Amino acid sequence: MSSPSLPQSPQADIRALYVDHHAWLLAWLRKRLRHGDNAADLAHDTFVHILGKPERIRELHQPRAWLSTVAHGLLVDRVRRQRVERAYLESIAHLPEAELPSPESQLILLETLARVDALLDGLPPKVRMAFLLSRLEGLSYKEIAGRLRISLSSVEKYMASAIRHCYLVQR
Repeated sequence: MSSPSLPQSPQADIRALYVDHHAWLLAWLRKRLRHGDNAADLAHDTFVHILGKPERIRELHQPRAWLSTVAHGLLVDRVRRQRVERAYLESIAHLPEAELPSPESQLILLETLARVDALLDGLPPKVRMAFLLSRLEGLSYKEIAGRLRISLSSVEKYMASAIRHCYLVQR
């Protein structure tokens, strides 16, 4: 990224990366998204994200590949969060106004749900469902086996797999 004979500061490296590739990243995102505002927001978020990784910039051989990978990951996270948010809002839509959580509580719940969803990403659907039925609905393994129409030993294996996955993701 930078000249080997003239060492630059991390800020200069980030500035150079931005100047050299922001327009390209914005065009790349616009091709993939319907709304230009979303592309601009995501391009901005991509550069904000890489501010925390200045040491990686100096070693880049393919900055556009790295930028597109970071932007794609942020886009996937955004889509996942929107899906979780829609499901949550649908689940509380039938509640009387007096029973609705406060806006602050709703925000905290949405943040928590998004983190849980990201944590469980990558689990097979039945493993994920077994984990959620156990942890969120408090069902016993026997009840989960009946609900999912699987054996008790499968539930035990699914739970062990889900717990191991969560542990490894958090490390």
